[in-house]
Order: sequence, then C-alpha cells, then structure tokens
Amino acid sequence: MRSTCGTERSGGDDLTTRARIRDAAVARFAREGFHRTTMRAVAADAGVSPGLLIHHFGSKDGLRRQCDEYVLAWFVQRARAEASTDGLREVIASFVADPAATRVPMDYMARAVTEGTPTGAGFIDTMITETEQYVHAGVADGTLRPVDDARATAVVMAMGSLAMLLLPDQIARTLGEPAFGPTVLRRLTGPLLQLYTEGLYTDETVRRITEDSLAALDGAGSHGTEAGPEGSTR
Repeated sequence: MRSTCGTERSGGDDLTTRARIRDAAVARFAREGFHRTTMRAVAADAGVSPGLLIHHFGSKDGLRRQCDEYVLAWFVQRARAEASTDGLREVIASFVADPAATRVPMDYMARAVTEGTPTGAGFIDTMITETEQYVHAGVADGTLRPVDDARATAVVMAMGSLAMLLLPDQIARTLGEPAFGPTVLRRLTGPLLQLYTEGLYTDETVRRITEDSLAALDGAGSHGTEAGPEGSTR
C-alpha cells in the first residue's frame, strides 16, 4: 500500500514494514472505524502476519495510538505550512496534483471526530489552537486586521475546514460535482478568499444591528430576575 501521508523510508526494512502496517491501519480505520477493524484485516492489507503486527505495535490500542499521532502530525504540518505563502502554494499544488493522497487522512480524522473519540476532540483542539496562533501572528505582522476575540475568530475559521472534513460528499453534491476534489476546491476558493479579503456587506448596518441587539441582551441579563410572591421569579 502506498503511504497516504508520506511513508518512512529511512532505517531499513523494519521501519518500512512498520510504516506499511501503519498506513494500512489508517486506511482501514478510516473506512470501517476502530471497533469494526480487526488486527487480522490490517495484517492482510499490509501483507504481513498478525504476529508481525503485534511485534511492531503490541496491541490494537497501540496501533491506534500510532495512527492517531501520525495523522495528527500530518494535519499540523499542513496547517503550519499554510501559514506561509510558499507553504500554502506547496499545499495547494500537492492537493491539485494528487487529491486522493489527502483523502485517507481526512477520512481517518473525520471518523475520529464523528465517533466522539478523544483523538477527534484532540484534533479539533489542535486545529483551533493552531488557527488562533495564525490569527495572532497575522495581526502582529499586519497581514490580518485586528480582531476583538482571537479565540472565537479561530473557531469561526476552523468551522469551514471542519465542514470540508466532515461533509465533503455533501459539499460536492450541492455544487453538482461527483466528488470532492480539485474542481470543488477551485469553486470554493474564490468565494472564500473574497469573504476573507473583501467581506460581503457593503456597509456597517448589519454589524450595528447585531451589536445593538447583543448589547440589549447583555443589559437585560445584568438586571437579573425580580423576586415575585412567595420567592418565585418573574
């Protein structure tokens, strides 16, 4: 099986075999989930014996931990690359050249998130933290406008990435495309860049209305509840 995230090549046959098993497990976990996947199935996919799999990873949980760490590191590496102009070019070029290479790690993490695993939660936390750091750095170097709440801004930005991670087929379907790939990415990129660089609203009306409404809600909450007869509230 060809590595989906970049196979380990150094260190001789032992590391190559270990990487092949890991890649097979990532693909199998992505397709079937952790609980439905058997060690025997992973061994067959990797072309090794179940005993060799145990030799390298100890147990199914041990294999899962290695897969979790590997895929999470892949996502973090891409996120950090996208923070620079040259890195962003490389990420886009690699996706356009071989979109299938990103499909398995994305499916793996989508499975972890939808199954409600600690890995999925950790991935979301990492994604938002990395995005928040990107926001702080961008504001500091002047490439991003100042924001009132960097953490909340990071959450909003991450929501788009999570949608593409969790709903790729639905996104493609609504755009009339058979699958999520370069064509869908091209169609989404233009509106996304326009939204981030130019905005959509032509004046401050919507912002003022929203801020006034939120201020009114905050004011109502600060008054608390009035005590009614016999200790009730009204």
